[in-house]
Amino acid sequence: MAIHGCYTARFPRRLLLKDFMESLLGMTAQPQRLHSAHPSPDSPEPHLVTDEMVLNMGPQHPSTHGILRLILKLDGEVVRDVQAEIGYLHRCKEKIGENLQYNQYTTYSDRMDYLAGMNNNVGHAIAVERLMGNIQVPERAEYIRVIMAELNRIASHLVALGTYGVDIGAVTPFLYAFRDREKILDLFEEVSGARLLYNYVRIGGVVRDLPEGWGDRCRKFLDYLAPRLDEFDTVLSLNPIFIDRTAKVGVLPADVAINYGCTGPMLRGSGVKRDLRKDEPYSVYSRFSFETPVGPGPRGVVGDCLARYWVRIREMRESAKIVRQALDQLPSGPVMAKLPRILRVPPGEVYVRTENPRGELGFYIISDGSPKPYRFKVRSPAYCNLSVIGEISRGALVADMVAILGSIDIVLGEVDR
Repeated sequence: MAIHGCYTARFPRRLLLKDFMESLLGMTAQPQRLHSAHPSPDSPEPHLVTDEMVLNMGPQHPSTHGILRLILKLDGEVVRDVQAEIGYLHRCKEKIGENLQYNQYTTYSDRMDYLAGMNNNVGHAIAVERLMGNIQVPERAEYIRVIMAELNRIASHLVALGTYGVDIGAVTPFLYAFRDREKILDLFEEVSGARLLYNYVRIGGVVRDLPEGWGDRCRKFLDYLAPRLDEFDTVLSLNPIFIDRTAKVGVLPADVAINYGCTGPMLRGSGVKRDLRKDEPYSVYSRFSFETPVGPGPRGVVGDCLARYWVRIREMRESAKIVRQALDQLPSGPVMAKLPRILRVPPGEVYVRTENPRGELGFYIISDGSPKPYRFKVRSPAYCNLSVIGEISRGALVADMVAILGSIDIVLGEVDR
């Protein structure tokens, strides 16, 4: 077997260490072979049983995208089981929500999923508004909320795809993604004064109107984005090495995804056409025309790593379509409802779910009539999606683990909350 370099992607994906050693040293005719730790009872050959090795991936590993520890049980290079150990980043966001007034929590909501702060602001605001029951959000504010949420979806997916390329070994798409994301952050900075934690969407509307000329600058960005996504397809999506590392790897069947509560691109990559913006429309999403991309990708099978990547890159095109329509339909008028300084929410409970870049983000709030929630609970899409990693990693190689974890697109700030 000829060796063409040290880059692992040049070797066949399913090359095991024993096959490499046999071909290198001419051991194929040896009478005693290395067998799995779980040999077939029907085999008459003597077996050399390998020891199971436990390997820690993280919590300092750069490809875990946060303080996450994966405990891998290995048989040689084959992954037999994976256990995700979380909690290293726990920040008590839910308990804090029970000790703050309703309108004080906005600044905490965008600190959970810090790559989708606008989307988190929207979910929390809608939950409190429905619990109060008598808040009429101005129509212009609803449109602005949609624009911000979809721009943030694009920015979040750009981080997911850029860092995924680095995980696989492609640095150029990472530079492209962050270059384009900066242009979205410029737009966010104009309206909110911040580039990561925005505190822009408030209960009753948004904190301030769009600056003069902002809509034209946003359209200019959308015109710029379309050919950049084509660039992504050329450099990464259709790259044969990238496809070889992601196609038919980490396959998540639709029934397993549903049973584990997976949502967002994880579920849609498995072929399930589920999108809350269409199935349970909130805000003004029912007024826009857009598609719900599902797997499979250009190669591979439904539910593999490539399908999840493919869904995200297609979702960016659909989000751009929504933003264009919202800018074209944007009405005039106020952007904030008139509310008392201290909100007194009537007793009751509410569960609101919205479609954030990682899936279904849910806020469950119980009110006892006081200015603070009695109970405050958040459903984290990244937490539910991460729980399936053991199911989709068994039988994979150690080298596949980085590709599988990266395809889930977790944010540990939201997983640990």
